[in-house]
Amino acid sequence: MSETTHDAGAAVPASEPPDAGLTPAQLAARYGLAVSGARPSLTEYVRQLWDRRHFILAFSQAKLTAQYSQAKLGQLWQVATPLLNAAVYYFIFGLILNASRGMSHDVYIPFLVTGVFVFTFTQSSVMAGVRAISGNLGLVRALHFPRAALPVSFALQQLQQLLYSMLVLFLVVIGFGSYPDLSWLLIAPILALQFLFNTGLALIMARAGAKTPDLAQLMPFVMRTWMYMSGVMFSIPVFLADKPQWLSNALQWNPAAIFMDLMRFALIEGYGAENLPDHVWAVGAGWAALFAVGGFVYFWKAEERYGRG
Repeated sequence: MSETTHDAGAAVPASEPPDAGLTPAQLAARYGLAVSGARPSLTEYVRQLWDRRHFILAFSQAKLTAQYSQAKLGQLWQVATPLLNAAVYYFIFGLILNASRGMSHDVYIPFLVTGVFVFTFTQSSVMAGVRAISGNLGLVRALHFPRAALPVSFALQQLQQLLYSMLVLFLVVIGFGSYPDLSWLLIAPILALQFLFNTGLALIMARAGAKTPDLAQLMPFVMRTWMYMSGVMFSIPVFLADKPQWLSNALQWNPAAIFMDLMRFALIEGYGAENLPDHVWAVGAGWAALFAVGGFVYFWKAEERYGRG
């Protein structure tokens, strides 16, 4: 029998590592690795957002408290600002331009104040949404949480601010002869629909503002144009009586006008259903659902890009 001899100086080939030849994606799958900050599924994203509901509420309350912390009148500015705006609009549009056509003094002033308060709710939500990501980059980059929590909390902050202001609005309405009745029960569903709409719009603007920070400088002009087109200071069907019907319908069906008219109908004694567009509740619910769902999905699709670059 022959013996096999080995040269003591010959090199023994090293065995290949078990992961040789695998792509990075295959390696990640083998060891359970995931991309840092990757976008979760939509249902998982909703669950994460719900888990942080206490943070959203606390953050909105903290922002509301800090908003006027440097002013001597403090939280009184939450009410004083829209009231001062209403006073200016009444002087210019009510007295000088006679925009109160067809309305008595006791109806026009509550009409105007209600419009200013309700539109300010949407305007403030949009402006806060534009800066929700770009204005909180330190928080976005330091902590891991669903970024939608920021625009949602800002919309919630504006809702809380409106609720404080509603107390003054009630006093104004009552002072001009519109006393509480069953129609005031409509205030809750109206605010719920408007909050959903505002939140969706804030989410859309948050994504747009995160990509284009200069949008925050443009939005005041956009919001001012929207305000003038929404009948804050005048009744759209009365003011446009001599214009084509389609124009009046288009302005009445825009969401800002819808929510203002619904609130006026609920609060003001002399503002009847004849001032509302057809199918007003269905249109209001449609705007709320469209923007709440569409805005949320639109924001979620860019989740992994917020705070980067």
